[in-house]
Amino acid sequence: MPDPTIIIVAPNGARKNHHDHPALPVSIEETASETAACYAAGATVLHAHVRGKKQQHVLDAGLYVELVNELKQKLPELLVQITTEAVGIYTPTQQVDCVKKVLPNMVSTALRELTADFTALEFASEFYHWAVDANVHIQHIVYSVEELEKFLQLRDSGIIPEQHRCVLFVLGRYSTNSQSSPDGLIPFLNYDLQSLTWFTCAFGKQEQACVMAGITAGGHARVGFENNLYLDNGEIAPNNAVLVRNLRGSIEKDGGTVANSDQTRRILGFT
Repeated sequence: MPDPTIIIVAPNGARKNHHDHPALPVSIEETASETAACYAAGATVLHAHVRGKKQQHVLDAGLYVELVNELKQKLPELLVQITTEAVGIYTPTQQVDCVKKVLPNMVSTALRELTADFTALEFASEFYHWAVDANVHIQHIVYSVEELEKFLQLRDSGIIPEQHRCVLFVLGRYSTNSQSSPDGLIPFLNYDLQSLTWFTCAFGKQEQACVMAGITAGGHARVGFENNLYLDNGEIAPNNAVLVRNLRGSIEKDGGTVANSDQTRRILGFT
């Protein structure tokens, strides 16, 4: 288990809304309020999505800037990671344009999306290298060991800069009913991950067991309503902060500690 462990909270995602859970944040105000509660519970990074007027997923630079500025005032130590998730709507060019307009601390990008299923490597590489110069920290999302292999190959070849070492392993997205299990992490652990700062997130009711398996193996964690609405006992969680608080309790019960903001920045390479 790494000491300390970074917790990222993903409080809404691209697909769920108030119909899925009344406490799922949709507006800027709701997201800022929920993030403050999650920060108090132990999360030092927000994985941020913003929504349009009909609660739909949007890559809207103006809304992202509004959210970032709101959180700078309320939680100046928090790191905000915006998403470039395409949801079958946005092109790699639109994703990159959004990031360049917002200039966030961090951005979460799916490897397969930014590279257009690995057919636009030159375009993606230009963006990845631009991000290094712009001091925008990229977390690469990989959904399979095949994508992890591709990430490592692209980094070895220089298409992805060597400074890029942050990845997120997503468990359960393509399993039955999008339900993950800790065993889904095992194939990733067969690789040498020493050069990476890696995180785990997991779809479904075993989210906490999955991310704890990742933490025990040397990784960090992302939890929240984007991937899971449930507590360990099968009941629906009242809010995201409870998921963060429960994870913190599990980490501390196992003898670990949760990273504060300064430690998070150091681990991620900001300082």
